[in-house]
Amino acid sequence: MAKSAATKFAILAVAGELATVALIFRAMTSHSSFLAELAWRGMLYQQTDGAAVALAAGPVTGYCGFDPTAPSLHVGNLVPVMGLVHLQRAGHRPMVLVGGGTGMIGDPSGRTTERPLANEAVVATNSAAIRRQLEHFLDFSGPSAALMRNNADWLKPLGAIAFLRDVGKHFSINLMLAKDSVRSRLDEGITYTEFSYMLLQAYDFLELSRQEGVTLQIGGSDQWGNITAGTELIRRATGSEAHGVTMPLLTNADGRKFGKSEGGNVWLAPERTSPYRFYQFWINSDDRDVGRNLRFFTLLPQAEIEQLELASRERPEARLAQQTLALDVTARVHGERAARLARDVSRLVFDRHADPRELHVDALHAIEAEVPVVDVPPVNVPDTVTAAVDIVDGLVLLGMAKSKGDARRQLHQGAVSVNGRRLSATETAVASEEAIHSRYFLVRKGGREIGLLRLPAAAVR
Repeated sequence: MAKSAATKFAILAVAGELATVALIFRAMTSHSSFLAELAWRGMLYQQTDGAAVALAAGPVTGYCGFDPTAPSLHVGNLVPVMGLVHLQRAGHRPMVLVGGGTGMIGDPSGRTTERPLANEAVVATNSAAIRRQLEHFLDFSGPSAALMRNNADWLKPLGAIAFLRDVGKHFSINLMLAKDSVRSRLDEGITYTEFSYMLLQAYDFLELSRQEGVTLQIGGSDQWGNITAGTELIRRATGSEAHGVTMPLLTNADGRKFGKSEGGNVWLAPERTSPYRFYQFWINSDDRDVGRNLRFFTLLPQAEIEQLELASRERPEARLAQQTLALDVTARVHGERAARLARDVSRLVFDRHADPRELHVDALHAIEAEVPVVDVPPVNVPDTVTAAVDIVDGLVLLGMAKSKGDARRQLHQGAVSVNGRRLSATETAVASEEAIHSRYFLVRKGGREIGLLRLPAAAVR
């Protein structure tokens, strides 16, 4: 491939077609920028020999596979997803392969135990959900329009005899045992089902090369063995050249696996991880990790990221880099409106000086899903005609005070504020007319303990 491109360049130069030469040169430079982009971002881990030359010679079609083992991707999946994004931005065609077939087997890579086998209906449902999520990242129109395929289309009809004859004959047991994904499991034990996964993924690569002209596969570094098995199968079965590129598996500065929170995986699906909690995951990035996360998960240019890193070192308490990261990634996954709401809720929860009265009603609705909420009927204040909310009762109902006596002590200590206003020791009730958007009272005790008292809908005029 490199030879043919160089030959064409030389012939055109001799013929004096300088304008055409310039166009080809610019195209080659553009297409080769994929690896350069990954490199400066720290996202390039491995590449097969000749990958750079093949990418520089012109646009290629490259794919990455995602097995539907859950009804949503999580933030750990975003590394290869962003790899596809950069591939498309460099002028190549990205392809998403949903593993409707391999998802019924389970990839042993990076695992110490076998995955539970999913049934066909669950895999189909998960595949559809993941497809919708991935469509948010890639452009499915234009000259480099992304493609999406499901390997169930060719794996389910594939017979065992044909598979063993046409695929299995190209792989020696010694070669398969040498792959990290297999070798790491030999002591604990690995079933033939998982042992065969490498062959299935290799067959995917072969099938995509035949059907769609795919010549590149990308993935995490734990996929290197599976990817190179595919390039070898293509070479042996067709005599053609194919390549692989991998990206590193991430860990946080404290040694924890990237993508985990106290509640487990951080999912892309809003019903599994709310936009607010998704935003919180990113804004809580360690100062030591935030620069890397900006490189991996945003499309910000290098100069801007370096400025944010400098600002983070000079004024770490401002957390400007984390705020930029959180807003950017949340907007990409959940949309700009949800990201802004998540930012507003975050500021309200963690900044005691934030004024809740400035919040849009949608932000208050978002808060309802994140903090304790209690409906409280208005009560009449003695010797007045004013309706009010009993804060003493409210503190108890919200779980912020163990008893009414404890609630009064909190008020006496000046620890309670309602709608951004600190209450005095004698203010045991707040007038209903102070409700935000005619219904809400945001109660804060101390620094970050927050609850929401809400007038019943029937009480709101």
